[in-house]
Amino acid sequence: MARTIDSDLAPHELRVLVAVADSGGFSAAAGRLGLTQSAVSHSVRGSERKIGAVLFERGRTGARPTPAGDKAVAHARRILRLLDILTAEARAAGRSDAAEGPLRIAAFRSAALHLLPPVLQGLRARHPGIEPRVRIVREVGRGTAGEVADGKADIGIATLGGSVPLPPGVVAHGLFEEPYALVHAAGHAAPRSLPLVDWAENCGSYTRNWWAAQDWIPEATVEAEDDGAVLSLVRAGHGMAIMPALSLAGAPDSVEITDLGHQRPTRQIGYVTTSELAGSAVVRALVRELRATEPMTDRLFGKACRLVELDV
Repeated sequence: MARTIDSDLAPHELRVLVAVADSGGFSAAAGRLGLTQSAVSHSVRGSERKIGAVLFERGRTGARPTPAGDKAVAHARRILRLLDILTAEARAAGRSDAAEGPLRIAAFRSAALHLLPPVLQGLRARHPGIEPRVRIVREVGRGTAGEVADGKADIGIATLGGSVPLPPGVVAHGLFEEPYALVHAAGHAAPRSLPLVDWAENCGSYTRNWWAAQDWIPEATVEAEDDGAVLSLVRAGHGMAIMPALSLAGAPDSVEITDLGHQRPTRQIGYVTTSELAGSAVVRALVRELRATEPMTDRLFGKACRLVELDV
């Protein structure tokens, strides 16, 4: 009889892979897991043998995932999270509210500041057993969708429709369209003559065509780290900026927000999750709260865009 090789990875092997990737080495992973370094090394070698690929580059400074390792670790995180969900929902079966346990949320800065607080307030009121954990991520490159795909977040608040495609296994749903506006220090007679202040997350592919058609917008002379820094520079009189409404929700009275007209650019705000987590009780509970706050966004944008008409 031919001998078969067990190619299935056990949960403890998945936890070792994640720990090595997160800690950057076998010794650090061993300390995190309460194992010996030789046990961690043995487990990784066994996983590599089962998968048929080298998962980590070993060196004097630690261990770094190979491309195959990045894929394996991302899947390991997602599988371990599903095991957690399985346990929590099985224990809560038959109860009126099965939503409990941790909920990992990735959000870009302005969404975390202005969109999530009322959402989390409603979530806690209706589902006190849920423990939301918010991580702020720059919405560049793979952004919040990458956090979800890599198994580091259950759901991400994301800008949709950009040039970066969604990672495999990630699903997206839109929530609302967010308008852009011109912001400058209050009282300036000719805001279009000011230098441009910008930041890396601004003006993705969803605004690129509009941006290219505006011959009055200069090249950025100041580039800031994030939208909060941009707003501070604009308030201090260092230039004007073109910013989305969520970034302007907390704008002080010392700046003036000018509508860009009917052809103004917009970006779509939505959420991303994995196909397997979309039906989980914790994710569905947050989605319901996000949907319930949609009327709030209309008031938010109305406040953010004090509509001083600009002919562009």
